[in-house]
Amino acid sequence: MVPCLVLQVILMLTKLFDFNLGSVTESSLWRSTDYGTTYEKLNEKVGAKTVLSYLYVSPNNKRKIMLLTDSEVESSLLISSDEGATYQKYRLNFYILSLLFHPQQEDWILAYSHDQKLYSSVEFGRRWQLVHERVNPNRFYWSKLGLDKEPGLIHLESSISEGQAQYVTCKLQNCTESNKGKPFPGYIDPHSLVVQDEYVFVQVSTGGRPVYYVSYKRDVFAPMKLPKYTLPKDWHVISTDENRVVAAVQEWNQNDTYNLYVSEARGVFFTLALESVVSSMGLEGNVMIDLYEVAGIKGMFLANKKVDNQVKTYVTYNKGRDWRLLQAPATDLRGNSIHCVLPYCSLHLHLHVSDNPYTSGNIASKDSAPGIIVASGTIGSERTTTNISMFITSDAGNTWRQIFDEEYSVLYLDQGGALVAIRHTPLPIRHLWLSFDEGRVWNKYSFTSSPLFVDGVLGSRERKLLS
Repeated sequence: MVPCLVLQVILMLTKLFDFNLGSVTESSLWRSTDYGTTYEKLNEKVGAKTVLSYLYVSPNNKRKIMLLTDSEVESSLLISSDEGATYQKYRLNFYILSLLFHPQQEDWILAYSHDQKLYSSVEFGRRWQLVHERVNPNRFYWSKLGLDKEPGLIHLESSISEGQAQYVTCKLQNCTESNKGKPFPGYIDPHSLVVQDEYVFVQVSTGGRPVYYVSYKRDVFAPMKLPKYTLPKDWHVISTDENRVVAAVQEWNQNDTYNLYVSEARGVFFTLALESVVSSMGLEGNVMIDLYEVAGIKGMFLANKKVDNQVKTYVTYNKGRDWRLLQAPATDLRGNSIHCVLPYCSLHLHLHVSDNPYTSGNIASKDSAPGIIVASGTIGSERTTTNISMFITSDAGNTWRQIFDEEYSVLYLDQGGALVAIRHTPLPIRHLWLSFDEGRVWNKYSFTSSPLFVDGVLGSRERKLLS
């Protein structure tokens, strides 16, 4: 089940999974216009036998909703322009693996197919046009206003061979060979293109040694310079805010940790900010670095650092220049005093952000609610994987409060004025929790009479109202 809130409207997609068949056999779409007090079942409006898989809300117009059907049954999408009240169905001649909405143009969408083809739509999915073939997954980006020559430009990485790729720029509706741009001279390593804010990054390996290049404000590429004697074997861009690049670099003598580096404005010269940041492998073989950039607070990061085989959580407010441990709450959930004295005891957080767009992962923050951070963690001399509780801060990490003694997914509503929590559990549930005072008091609500398996929570960004 995936609930989606659009102001007073809640859309809820539920699925019936057949464990014998190993697939979803039924789905139901529910709609509430009174914040979940009552629901209307919309199966007849989307097709009684239609099996739905995903629900999307336009980031630029919350009235526009898109539903994808289960690709194992059919390839179609359903579009609503009235907050999910009515739908039109459109057949597709390809299977959508992922979507990328344009940050400003509400009707512009990129769709990536199962066979590595990239499609574009300028009509919110009603019509599609092939942009490029052999595009590497998650290596396509929209142009940035003020940096790129036109708003309809697409940056993408095209696969050439097993060990070679090419950085290509393409026009949205006219991606012919004569119109393609090739900003980097020569081939790049596959899965290395990153386009983020003013910067473009690529990697080229020569003789087994990777060399990293950066383009600032779409200028010519220059090799990135790490401190002398640094021998990188892997790197990841963490942040490009405020004309600084924050990168996690793994050196040849590291296996499960990365070092954190910060650049000057052009992204060429880097200095060391923090050593031995913990990393792990995700379920799909992706690297997960225990480093979290807090939304709404410029320069604030949380990091899990390995110190003498112990993992401890540190915070910085100046993009890595100074780091300190987190002060644990003074009392627990029941009001009992907690004796925890720095630096021997502190609060340690789990910093993984979920790949699933419908779950918050272990930590959540939001630009529209600066200073409010919700995370799972433990109190003690080091981070542990047992006795995990949920904690919240309203003052950007200076003080923390315990809010649950189990793990929950937390969704921000109304610029952080309301918080919704759903318990992490493999069992079906029927309740959620709401708080209207930054997590100090939580009220329990039933959203179904019968327990449901919850896939996660999807919340749309609020519209800003002026009066």
